Amino acid sequence: MEEHELYGCPCCSGTIGCLFRVNETVRDLKEQAATGDDSFRNRDLDRASIGRRNFIRTGAAAASLAALMPKEGRTQAISTEETTIFTNAKVLTVDDAFSEAEAIAIRGNRILAVGSNEEVRTVAGKNAAVIDMQGKTVLPGFIDAHAHVISGAIADDVMEYVGMNSYATVDDVLQQIAQRASETPAGEWLVFRNFDPAVQEGAETLTFSDLDPISSEHPIFVLNASGHIAYANSKAFEVSGITNDVSDPPGGEFVRDAEGNLTGMMKNNVAFIQIAENYPEMTKVEPVDALLRLLENWAQHGLTTVSELSLGVLCQSPGDVQIMTEAAQSGRMKARIRAYPFYTLGAEAWDRADVMQGNGNALARIAGYKLVADGSNQGFTGWQREPYLGSDNRGLRYMEPDEMTAAALERAGKGWHLAIHGNGDAAIDNILDTFQALVDAGVDMSRVRPRIEHCSILHDDQIARMKKLGVSASFLIGHVYYWGIAMRDKVFGEEKAQLLDRCRSAEKAGIRFTLHSDFMVTDPNPLHMIEMAVTRRTWKEPDYVLAPQETISVETAIRAMTSEAAWQLFSDHELGSLEPGKLADLVIMEQDPRDVRQDEIKNIRILETWMDGRQVYSA
Repeated sequence: MEEHELYGCPCCSGTIGCLFRVNETVRDLKEQAATGDDSFRNRDLDRASIGRRNFIRTGAAAASLAALMPKEGRTQAISTEETTIFTNAKVLTVDDAFSEAEAIAIRGNRILAVGSNEEVRTVAGKNAAVIDMQGKTVLPGFIDAHAHVISGAIADDVMEYVGMNSYATVDDVLQQIAQRASETPAGEWLVFRNFDPAVQEGAETLTFSDLDPISSEHPIFVLNASGHIAYANSKAFEVSGITNDVSDPPGGEFVRDAEGNLTGMMKNNVAFIQIAENYPEMTKVEPVDALLRLLENWAQHGLTTVSELSLGVLCQSPGDVQIMTEAAQSGRMKARIRAYPFYTLGAEAWDRADVMQGNGNALARIAGYKLVADGSNQGFTGWQREPYLGSDNRGLRYMEPDEMTAAALERAGKGWHLAIHGNGDAAIDNILDTFQALVDAGVDMSRVRPRIEHCSILHDDQIARMKKLGVSASFLIGHVYYWGIAMRDKVFGEEKAQLLDRCRSAEKAGIRFTLHSDFMVTDPNPLHMIEMAVTRRTWKEPDYVLAPQETISVETAIRAMTSEAAWQLFSDHELGSLEPGKLADLVIMEQDPRDVRQDEIKNIRILETWMDGRQVYSA
């Protein structure tokens, strides 16, 4: 039997936050939360407005974060007198009928009218500013229903991406590291993320023999995409004071060769944190500033609403709420956030901090509660009905069924929406059993609006159960594109791989679903995700279509990243379609995704992104 390196999802397992425990602001926020000081309680994040008084009372960390706020104010309010008309456009409203219009007007931060040029001009009045779109396409702002923006932002800010989306081979990665070394002053750190030799062709690991020839003057640190493995050069070990006689920490390993010498590879964060914590930027980066920079960067992709599905992971406490709150106060948010407190902190910790379903406003809001049933299929920790290919391993349960059901009953009983991570088919069985227990207990499932995160391996009987229970799915569609060949050849085999991300089957059964990035697992490019779902082609074998019977139409894929995503995030009353009264979040593109070749959708040029009635990106 083949033995696999086991790892879970770095975001959904909560491990990524441990990497930043040395960050000064993260440490301070965690300590404040631990004191039980009443000033920490969640009174800043209310439905109507986000105040500043109690946040400032929390001390040094709040003072450093408050310095990010602009002096002129704390909101993103726009004069309600400002009216703008976009005429001669191809407006895809993504309403129930997916109707089209030729004009749209916004007043302040709301959509005023949608219809013909004449109709919209009449409603908007003579004083409105008019923008001639010259036939360009207008869509609702895109929504990523499952990402990890708070913990991911700080990692993105201090680590350079060397993942498969940009580098096809291990040699390509090493060349990029060498390029950075050649242009970086000696002594400065070179730190990278998302290296994945499971899909990037070449060596299966990085060692001193790979990294030391690149530089003996720069500490080099590379984080594996799993979040559970890292690699460093000899200089990084040297400046960290780690010698060959270092002992392995409990639960971690400094990997050695047959002679007992260190190789540069490390397993689990308890080991590699001893290297990473010496990287100066790791301690100094401000989480709020990093979050704002991330959202500003994502505006180029048309994203106007994103999510945090592991709230609490960065600070390992409810302190993450303060990071989100301060970002919303800053006046510089380029996208909205919908957040889900993470279960590992315990429901009591969230209750003590007064974090409740619906807290917040249209910019930043608590949307639901997150539980996790299993790990990662490509990490061989997704919980399966049958063993993985060529193995007797069935994966791992992160929560035992009784534990998950008890947690779900307790949270649902207090009015929480539930999102439960499930990759393996056996894990999905357990999740559906939990939701059945809620129904049996008389819980109003329309309030719970239950969803399964990733929902990767799905059988017909499970689809039928989902429909009966009113459960929706959120598919990490990058599993098909990036890992489809690995799923076929290494993880499941040809037959079971056909059950991956069954978008079309869900649609036919009347099950609502969304597409997501799971950032930092994949990067959030909505047009590329739409193309992935429409074509189901794979990165490693571009002519291979994984489960062609599961392809969906362009319109269905657009819904999955707009109106359906808004619905899953309990924001369908305000987002997801271009209809009068909804918030003015929209994206302007050069072409209609329905009118280009399916394998060219990702290349459509985003011209402008508008969020809350403001232009937040222009090409």
